Amino acid sequence: MARKTERCDWRDSEREPRRENTRTVETRVRQSFPEDPGVFQAPPPSVQRLASLQKVAALPPHRKQSVLYPFSGLEAYLDRSVDRTPFQLFQPGLEDMAAAERLFRCSPAHRIEYVASAERMAHAPALTAPEVCFIGRSNVGKSSLIRSLFALVPELEVRVSKTPGHTKKMNFFRVGGAFTVVDMPGYGYRAPRDFVEMVEPYLFGRRNLVRTFLLVDGMVGLQDADLVAVQMCEETGSPFAVVVTKVDRGGSGVLLSNLLQLQEFLRARTSRCFPQPLLTSALDYSGIHLLRCFLAHVTGSIQLKDTAPR
Repeated sequence: MARKTERCDWRDSEREPRRENTRTVETRVRQSFPEDPGVFQAPPPSVQRLASLQKVAALPPHRKQSVLYPFSGLEAYLDRSVDRTPFQLFQPGLEDMAAAERLFRCSPAHRIEYVASAERMAHAPALTAPEVCFIGRSNVGKSSLIRSLFALVPELEVRVSKTPGHTKKMNFFRVGGAFTVVDMPGYGYRAPRDFVEMVEPYLFGRRNLVRTFLLVDGMVGLQDADLVAVQMCEETGSPFAVVVTKVDRGGSGVLLSNLLQLQEFLRARTSRCFPQPLLTSALDYSGIHLLRCFLAHVTGSIQLKDTAPR
């Protein structure tokens, strides 16, 4: 299949774009913004506890709902005419989330560990378990998100840099015998110059890759480089999903505007993407339990028992 990604530079621009203000949900998606310094702010101890589903379950009902199902906290700001269905397709219950969480807890019989790093597909470890990979623009919060997924294994080191574009290799993390998580280099600002040669052979040729997760900054929306990433994911012929990061930042109007634009784009322009954007925050763990459950589900590690609307 002919690839079309060469017409757009994955490195995008060496300049940081500017942010543009908005007040309404109907505002168009912004195409420029200022990058923040990229510093990962570790959640305070009171929030770190929320990495555990048991602690979340003890929260007041409204707060628990917003952590487990982040879109629920935005519904009040939506007009009644807006269809909520595309944002609520995957709604597992607490029992399913608990089953997924057990996969993210380490034990002598279920080791969670860093496996290897690779700059080329030829150097990737020969693993047979299902794989999921995370890809996104530099400074989208990819490594921070992966760190949050593995927050129940504090001894596992997932490096998060103060500088955008720190991840220069494909980093492989084994989740017992269930599946492998791959942290891919970022594209766009400060991407590795050989990004295409590094990433495309993996996405097109890794036989045990079951899902690609494309990360989009919720406060910024889709950027030009993200559109190229979507195009490439479509061309692989493999399923992918969009994870929206940093949903704890900024105002609800900006986030909702970007979400509605994103969902409409996925509906109209993709055929291999899961229709529901998965909302997350690496800072307060919103959506992290839902994402863990989705990972466990798509890798065949758990069978869902409860998918009723919440």
